[in-house]
Amino acid sequence: MTEFYPDIKLFHIATVVASGSLFALRGFALQLGGQWAMAAPLRYLSYGIDTLLLTAAILLLTILPAAVYANGWLAVKLVLLLVYIVLGSYALKRGRTASIRRICFVAALLVYASMFAIARTHHPLGLIMYFREWLT
Repeated sequence: MTEFYPDIKLFHIATVVASGSLFALRGFALQLGGQWAMAAPLRYLSYGIDTLLLTAAILLLTILPAAVYANGWLAVKLVLLLVYIVLGSYALKRGRTASIRRICFVAALLVYASMFAIARTHHPLGLIMYFREWLT
């Protein structure tokens, strides 16, 4: 199964970018008053992309040895994923006021960027680890 790792990883990265881009597009559209961002086809596309993303993530998890995750970066990323889902839900739909939806949207984008940085660095602090090393 390890021979498929590069292809699965590339697919996973593509779905991460697609998922984040679609969320950002829908969120910005809603902030500007575009109710088309909540249309059923876009919602279902989002669900489909996220399903493929999680499937690829699970495949990668089963292929790689546990030692790759020993420093806790994956656990931090999974906790942030839950935070991202909740913030995204409030940003697109559940937020009672425009102000709450806006704050949740920006926070969700920051959490998404943090997860991306953690995945790239394979370190629980993500890009913060570079600043921490620079400051000491």
